[in-house]
Amino acid sequence: METTRKHEYNKGENIFEETSVDWRGRPSNPIKHGEMKAASFVLGLQGFEIMAIAAVGNNLITYVINEMHFSLSKSANIVTNFIGTIFILALLGGYLSDSYLGCFWTLLIFGFVELSGFILLSVQAHLPQLKPPQCNMLLDGDHCEEAKGFKAFIFFVALYLVALGSGCVKPNMIAHGADQFNDSKQSKKLSRYFNAAYFAFSMGELVALTVLVYVQTHSGMDVGFGVSAAAMAMGLISLICGTLLYRNKPPQGSILTPIAQVFVAATLKRKQVYSSDPLMLHGNQSKEQPNSTDNPISGSSNNLYLSERFGFLNKACINVEDGKESPWSLCTVNQVEQVKILLSVIPIFACTIVFNTILAQLQTFSVQQGSAMDTHLTKSFHIPPASLQAIPYIMLIFIVPLYDTFFVPFARKITNHDSGISPLQRIGFGLFLATFSMISAAIMENKRRNAALNSNKIISIFWITPQFLIFGLSEMFTAVGLIEFFYKQSLKGMQSFLTAITYCSYSFGFYLSSVLVSLVNKVTSNSSSGGGWLSENNLNKDRLDLFYWMLAVLSFLNFLNYLFWAKWYFHIHRSPAASMQHDSNIPKYAGDDNIP
Repeated sequence: METTRKHEYNKGENIFEETSVDWRGRPSNPIKHGEMKAASFVLGLQGFEIMAIAAVGNNLITYVINEMHFSLSKSANIVTNFIGTIFILALLGGYLSDSYLGCFWTLLIFGFVELSGFILLSVQAHLPQLKPPQCNMLLDGDHCEEAKGFKAFIFFVALYLVALGSGCVKPNMIAHGADQFNDSKQSKKLSRYFNAAYFAFSMGELVALTVLVYVQTHSGMDVGFGVSAAAMAMGLISLICGTLLYRNKPPQGSILTPIAQVFVAATLKRKQVYSSDPLMLHGNQSKEQPNSTDNPISGSSNNLYLSERFGFLNKACINVEDGKESPWSLCTVNQVEQVKILLSVIPIFACTIVFNTILAQLQTFSVQQGSAMDTHLTKSFHIPPASLQAIPYIMLIFIVPLYDTFFVPFARKITNHDSGISPLQRIGFGLFLATFSMISAAIMENKRRNAALNSNKIISIFWITPQFLIFGLSEMFTAVGLIEFFYKQSLKGMQSFLTAITYCSYSFGFYLSSVLVSLVNKVTSNSSSGGGWLSENNLNKDRLDLFYWMLAVLSFLNFLNYLFWAKWYFHIHRSPAASMQHDSNIPKYAGDDNIP
């Protein structure tokens, strides 16, 4: 499908207005368009997709251990690598969407890829020929046959089809819904949409961790994976139902080429003497130039000054041949400033990696922690350990609407910020809370282990609920704040890719978890006790509590590191623009609209 990008130049206001198109390439009407109605169909996909993937991911470690017969540490790494791969593939999804396919077609194509993975997982779990012989890993783990060869191949193909599909779908669900609010005056509605998206996420997680995990536990993993496939199919139906209502931003060609051009041009002109004279700068704010449809970055934010931050890049727009140079040796002021925005958000992104390493523990070791506790709610009913992760989402489906309805308007009156508190403040508060999640986990694991070893008692599974509750509240602040922070950057045409970058934090966090588990085992295996903290398949012999304490310290250090970088980001965006912000006729610096 061919789509085009149209622009209208308003000389009176010196801005360009971008006209969005529908799925057939026809201009959509931004005035009569029902933004929230269109976005609600995308929210439907988000709720069903997270329902499907969460039911698999959060209980996958149980399946890998009990059915595929991998060891505890290897199973934990399989799960974290799988989830980490989902989130790093979000970059591919964001790139394909912004550059070639657009959000709608990326969602549709890779939604069906994810669906095929769920179906194959269900088939693999159902057929005995595709699994090793049944064996009780808890009682006879040393003699159980681990899945190898063709059986392992089918399992990993199915698993990574799900990873490919889910990874490419995730950033485009958020971006496609947010694209329906393309008027800069709809910042309040956009902020409300991000909260609604997290509510849909919480509802999907809640259903997955209660109903779907219950089905997996009592009807078998094959039926559970089949229900996940059905949920994904429902999500795709929801997406398709809104086809005629969507405002689709067309793809703009490679989004990475203009970024590479800035670094190449700056390197080629590194010996040039930089001058602040506007006449020496290509595409500077004193010249009226039409937007270039060939360059999605250079014409995306208009009327920008060249700032002093990352000054080594400024040489990329020095005009030595009156604009007749190659795009690889001469870039516009806008193009350079957009690259600077990308560089300035990297430290903020990096500070959320440890946060997601903590999330990895709640989806792996904390599930096994629950398995070693009394799961009975009544004499005849017991709670599946994976359903523990539903506890924060039960809380969040009440807290998120209250936060959006009461706290945001109240805070808005005090801060004059459309979101109540800024995205950076929201991220920081979430990172601070995450530390207490690990402190709670360490204390409770120590209590559980001592009770099992010293008193031969199995304590109730409800003792570990605080770590899930605290982290759930932490995630509400950090995850939503990070997505809003990235989406609102002044990088038009790169919203899907920027949203994908936030998911990379999840990926790196889960990969870091795998590295830490292996590293801790290697380092602690040389101690007097002989084995490593996490080297056994029995938590009573392991020292999971010490591992949790280590993560608590690491989380607090990460919070202090975040405070430094948040202050740095605030300073480089605030100082140049503060004295000029009151004059609407003065060109702005990139990022002025998003001062934290």
